[in-house]
Formats: sequence, C-alpha cells, structure tokens
Amino acid sequence: MPRIMIADMSFPLMRMVYQHFHIPPKVNGIEEIDRQWEHIRTAFRLPKGSSVAVAVGSRGIADLTCIVREVVAKLTAAGYCPFVLPAMGSHGGATLEGQIGVLKARGITEQSVNAPIRASMQVTRLGEKDGISLFVNRLAYEAGGIVLINRIKPHTNFIGPTESGLLKMMSVGLGNQVGAEHLHRLAVIKDYYSVISTAGRELLKGCNVLFGVGLVENQSHETAFVKLALPDEMELVEEDLLKKARACLPTLPMDEIDLLIVDEMGKDISGEGIDPNVVGRDVCECGVRRSWPKITRIFVRDLSEGSEGSALGIGQADFTTKRLVDKIDFQATAVNCLTCCCPESGRVPLTYPNDKEAMAAAMMTLRPYTLENVKIVHIKNTMDLVRILASKGCLPHLETKPHVDVGKEDMAMEFDDQGGLRSPFGKNQGERLF
Repeated sequence: MPRIMIADMSFPLMRMVYQHFHIPPKVNGIEEIDRQWEHIRTAFRLPKGSSVAVAVGSRGIADLTCIVREVVAKLTAAGYCPFVLPAMGSHGGATLEGQIGVLKARGITEQSVNAPIRASMQVTRLGEKDGISLFVNRLAYEAGGIVLINRIKPHTNFIGPTESGLLKMMSVGLGNQVGAEHLHRLAVIKDYYSVISTAGRELLKGCNVLFGVGLVENQSHETAFVKLALPDEMELVEEDLLKKARACLPTLPMDEIDLLIVDEMGKDISGEGIDPNVVGRDVCECGVRRSWPKITRIFVRDLSEGSEGSALGIGQADFTTKRLVDKIDFQATAVNCLTCCCPESGRVPLTYPNDKEAMAAAMMTLRPYTLENVKIVHIKNTMDLVRILASKGCLPHLETKPHVDVGKEDMAMEFDDQGGLRSPFGKNQGERLF
C-alpha cells in the first residue's frame, strides 16, 4: 500500500452549496395502484387459483415493500396465488441464498409482503430472435402469470427510448445469470439498446406477463410516478416514464471538476456503484461515452451497506481507502463484472490507509493549482446531490447559476485522529444548513 507524506499538504476551504431542482411531488403508491387496478384486472385471462410470479429486482427503490405488498394483496383478492421471485440477473452472487438476501436487505420478506418467496437460478430457453437467445427464469415461465415491478431510470451503459426498467427486467433480470451474461456479451458486438429491447419484446410475447408496475422517483428519492401497464402498452408507457425519470436525474452543477470526493458508492445507489450519468465516466469497453462533466480525479471513500459487498463500478474511481476495500466481496464483485462483460468495472484503484492520505495523493495528480482556484466537489453519493460541498475555486462557476445557492461561511476540511474526513452529509440530504 503506497504511503504519502502529508505533513505539508494543505486543503482548500469549502462552501456548502444547495441545488434547487424542480421536484415532482411525492405520490401515494398504494393509492395509485388502487386507482389503476380496474383497468388492469379486467384484461386478465387467467383462471382463478393460478400462481403469479411477482418479479422484484435488486435495486433500492422507495416504498418498495408497500408497493410489493399491495400488488400481492390485489392479486390475492382477485383469486390468484402470488409469490415473490428475485429478478436480478447475477446479483447476490448469482446464488439463491444471495438473491433472497438482497431482497431481505430491501425490506422484502415473506412476512413483510404476505407472500412466499421462491427463487431459482434455472432458466428456460425460448428460442432466439435476430441472433439473440432468449432465456427466462424457470419459475416465472412455469407460473400462471408474471408481474414486473421496477423503477424506471436512465441506464449506466447505454442510451435509448427505454433503458433501465421493465423491459430490461424481463430480459436481464428474469434471465438469471445465464441470460444476463448472454445479453451483455452480445452487447460487446451489437448495439446495447437493440439487444435489450429486442429480447424484452420477444419475452413479453413468449411469457404470460399480466402487467408491469413502473416507478419513477424524484430527486428526493420519493415515489413521484406510478404506472400500471399491460404487456402491449408496456414499452410506450416505459418510454414516457423514462422521459420523466431523466428530468428527475440529479446532476452536478459544474462541467469541469479537478477532484470529486464521493462518500459512498454501491449497487443500491447505482447499477455501476457510481452513476456514470452523473460523473460522465464509463470504464466499460462497450459503455456509452459522455462528453460532460469532465472530472480529473475521483476519490471514493466507502462502500454502502446496501451494496452487500459488491463493488461493481469501483473501476471508475482513481483513489480509495482500505476501509472500502476491506468491505469488498470479491467473489460477488467478480460475478457482477464478468456477467456484464466489464472486468474494467472491478479494477481496484490506488488504495490508502485513510482519507487524508488518499486526498493528498489525488491532489498530487491534478493540474498546477492554488488553494484559491482548485475545483474540488464533495458529495455523499451520486443519488444525493441537493447538498454538496464545493471549494472556493468553484464559486465563480456556481454563483451565476440560478438554481444554485452558495453558503457564505468558509468551512475547513476536518479530519479525525485516524485521518478520516469528517463529512457533513447525514441521511437527510434535503436538510438545508444555511
């Protein structure tokens, strides 16, 4: 582990910055499902008593437990026998126990949703389309019907009319490791969007999907839009929801940054741990290339508890801490990286014993700077961008932006006796401190 002499290293003063986003209001997910239920229910052609697989992924989603519980309650009242099925590709180490554990970490248990949880890594092959083999979870295929529940959001590795949502859950999530790996490998030589969307459309035709529940969150991570969609309307509904989700994507207020400090990364924050849509980086060879923002160095301090040890996306960072590396489940990370055909995503950056040494090392690799003009931004994670810290060198770029308020108090970076950076970001990022 490299060591850095930091006795003479100085760090710039920082200011608290508050971003004003146009935030759609929070909605009550249960009420939205209840309001839309009749439109969905009357379209079912399924005998009473049939089993229904309710597909739930690994993504951290606001109100997920109550949404799943309400869908289960509606299906049960309609005379069906729902069960919850993990639909998360290779996540959870691609094991039954791991995937059930991921659901539990998201609050989904048999007790919390009033339904059994069944898992299988076996798949059924449903032929192919345009050279794309089609795989679906065996339990889902054998069930009388399938319900998809997922958050709609921009994808980390491709851009298209639909990205990360219901069609991707149908093709990748329910494809288990076999299907997810096959589709990602095809994306090395084919257009990623075409692969995912083609597989999703064909699997919707080949499986008895009852409906999907598309969810969009606002910048405060509250449920802002809920839409129930039948299979023949699912793609158009998802296209509309993706536009809403993209408008809600929190962004950094600067196009050029010397050093970005990230308190935590994790799969519960972004599929790539650190969202490329926010930081402008995608280390995957087959990933999309973004022009902005331009960030010279990224230092990530810790791995989120909800990531379950998966450090997929750590390859986007240039520097990290022993604290983070010690939390990595390298087997789970390797499974994720290999399945998505992106070993680059699992590359561990230069690692230091503490934050202070890592930051000192990072600043040695920046352009020639002064403490007055260096541009450092400190965030909690790439989902929480309402409050950020910015160095004084950022202020000329921020003070002209109408959606940004800059605090008046200079704040020195503070470290504890072990060289740990004291972060002001707690659980409530929306709390205004000035």
